[in-house]
Amino acid sequence: MEKRVTTDGKRRGLVAASALLSGVLVLTGCNSGDEAGAAGGSSESPNSSQAQVDEAAAQKTSQARISISPKNGAINASINNDAKVTVAEGTLTSVAMTAPDGTQVKGELAADGKSWQPTEQLERATTYKIAATAKDSEGREAHENSSFTTVSKANSFIGNFTPEDGSTVGVGMPVSINFNKPISDKKAVQAGIEVSSSSGQEVVGHWFNSQRIDFRPEQYWTENSTVTLKLKLDGVEGADGVFGVQQKTVTFKIGRNQVSTVDVATKTMKIERNGKTVKTIPISAGSPETPTYNGQMVISEKFKETRMNGATVGFTDDDGKGEYDIKDVPHAMRLSTSGTFIHGNYWGADSVFGNANTSHGCVGLNDVKGAGDPKQPGAWFYDNSLIGDVVIVKNSKDKTIAPDNGLNGWNMSWADWKAGSAL
Repeated sequence: MEKRVTTDGKRRGLVAASALLSGVLVLTGCNSGDEAGAAGGSSESPNSSQAQVDEAAAQKTSQARISISPKNGAINASINNDAKVTVAEGTLTSVAMTAPDGTQVKGELAADGKSWQPTEQLERATTYKIAATAKDSEGREAHENSSFTTVSKANSFIGNFTPEDGSTVGVGMPVSINFNKPISDKKAVQAGIEVSSSSGQEVVGHWFNSQRIDFRPEQYWTENSTVTLKLKLDGVEGADGVFGVQQKTVTFKIGRNQVSTVDVATKTMKIERNGKTVKTIPISAGSPETPTYNGQMVISEKFKETRMNGATVGFTDDDGKGEYDIKDVPHAMRLSTSGTFIHGNYWGADSVFGNANTSHGCVGLNDVKGAGDPKQPGAWFYDNSLIGDVVIVKNSKDKTIAPDNGLNGWNMSWADWKAGSAL
């Protein structure tokens, strides 16, 4: 029978435990060496473990990189061109651009999925939010958010222009732009405006003041040509902290070449079309006390009937009321801002026309009340005239009309006209 010796067993157990503990201490105290590695198995260093963690994280992170403009928090952003989302190393899967009320802005994703832009003009003084998602080639998603605020009305300017897009006008029609705020950097603004003609005529801009610039060629526009106006003012700083917002192309047609000449001395008007006289009409111009301006004047507005009150242009009686107040002047066409018209006249005797100058400065043509007889001289001229047609007045006792009184820059020499350009 075998006899167990417990004392030796305990000692052997203690020795084994001591060796094990000693081995643990050695392994945890060393980070290199073949013997330690052989004794302790496959234990890893901290750097090796972190590398594995980083690699695993990288495998979960999308390589797609989304960029949004304007930058987050931007102010005075354009309402036309600034907003855009692009992605590198991936494709966009969704883009949402929203206004403060939650309305989504319509946009278009490029065919290759690399970019997105809104397809409608934004509102001024509005904060927009953009949320974009993209995927890389492994299908891993990336997300980006941004917000920006568009330029306010107080910090922007617009130009009201004439003529209208798609219109047909006479050979004397300038491109006239009136800005709603004073422009201090005329050069920058004019550089953002382009006017060209299919005829190849040189077109030059002239600043009449800080808020108005007109464009015209040296001679009247070539008949049947096409004129193109390009407003590239979006983001242009016209004054300190005041930016343009317009990005627009306008085209209009030039009609036949019609120029009418009023001879105040002979009291007649000769209408020439494409160089040939088509009609001569008896007229009554301004009286000796209130003569008609001389010069080249452009028809800027047409009214089949309109009210004319002398008080609006300084012709008043002692009681302050107008010397005249005619509620239904027929076939009226404006020649100046100050109130010069060529119009039908039904209140004057037939014998006046061609024989006496009796008006307050307008050019009167025989007509009937109600503007209903197309055979009357006033009706004929109205029906055969375009906005932009030229009416020349000569042999009047008055001065030549100022170039900025209406669309009448033709009364300025070409040299003087070009001197008013900021370019």
